[in-house]
Formats: sequence, C-alpha cells, structure tokens
Amino acid sequence: MNDVMSAIAQRRTQTLTDIVQDEIERMILSGELAAGERINEQALAARLGVSRGPIREATRGLVRSGLLNSVVNLGVFVRQITDEEANEIYDLRAVVFGFVCQRLANLITPQQLAALSGLVAQMDDAIERDDGASYYRLNLEFHDVVLDFAAHGRARQTYEALIKETHLLRQSALSTAPRMRESNAEHRAIVEAMAAGDADRARRLAEDHAHGGKRRWLLSRQEAEERKEG
Repeated sequence: MNDVMSAIAQRRTQTLTDIVQDEIERMILSGELAAGERINEQALAARLGVSRGPIREATRGLVRSGLLNSVVNLGVFVRQITDEEANEIYDLRAVVFGFVCQRLANLITPQQLAALSGLVAQMDDAIERDDGASYYRLNLEFHDVVLDFAAHGRARQTYEALIKETHLLRQSALSTAPRMRESNAEHRAIVEAMAAGDADRARRLAEDHAHGGKRRWLLSRQEAEERKEG
C-alpha cells in the first residue's frame, strides 16, 4: 500500500476529499499531471483506493484554487497559464514578497537570521553539486520560512496562491547553474539587508528577486522555443 492509500486508511474519520485534494495538488505541482492534461477520475480513484465521489469533490476545490480548469462537456484539465497571466502573477508576487521581507527586517531575531543564512549555504552546496532538484526544494523552503517568520497570515495566503500557479514556471526558470547562482545571490542580499535592519532595502531586493524570477522564466521559455525550432 502506498503512502497516500495508507494515509486514507488511517484517517477515515477525516474528510477524504481533503486528503485526495492534497494528493492531486502534489501531482500537479510535481509535474506528474502536466499542464493541459485531462483529469481521469476513474484512474485517480483506482490509484488512491477511493470512489469517484471524493475525486470529483477534490477537483472542484482545485478548480476554485486555480490549479484546474473545468471545460463544459469536455472535463477538468490541469490549468495552462498564459504568458500574460504569468507576467501578472510575477508582478503581484514582487509586491507581496517585498512587503513580507520589509516586515521581517523589522522583526527578525538572530536565530531566524541564522536559519535563513543556513538555507542560503545549503543552496550554495546544491549548486556546487549540480543538484537542481535539491536547490529547488531549498529555494521553496527559503521562501516558506520567510513567510513563517514574517507572521502575516493574509500576505502568506495571497503569496501561496500565487506560488501554486507559477510552480512549474519557476522550476524551469532555475534549471541551470548560472541561474541558480544568480537567484541565490539575491537570497543572500535579502538576508544581509534584514541583518542590517534595513527594511526598505530588504523590500527593494525582494521585489527585484521576484522580477529576476520573471526574467529567468522568460529566458528559459525563449531557449525552449529556440530548441524546438532548431
């Protein structure tokens, strides 16, 4: 029995829909379910060991959260983000992450600084090992920890919704060592501004970091198109 089925078996008293929704979301964010792919309720139900009812309810929740699209008479599909949408999302992320980092710069403790610096060091190590998967995981953890430390619930809710929508775009944007180095240098500068208590600089650097992510995504997209044409 796989981990998901074990969780379902052990937590029958809880809402199956929530467990199933978490797993489908994980499949989308990991790339197991690709952008544009149609959701096969029967196959998912068999995989997770549930009826099609919880699958259907879970997909409705994911449509509301923006990860799936429902097309009348055709079914439910993993959402494909247009270039215009992606640009708008990156711009919003810049504003929200800038606010969060500015707030944290005024609150941060030595222990929190050490935790963030440790993550930056781990990302450096992942780059040296050419371990893109570990770098990306640590990159997500860095942003998640910043949100935790800033302790602003509504900002976190907004940022996480934006992150989910751009997850696969961000992963492609960090697919080469030079881009990972550039991204982590930006992380380091943000932490240094927080350490100095310079909230305005932390905000500017955080905004620049989000805009840098958009630029890296655009470059990776352009390169992918050139490879197709070549």
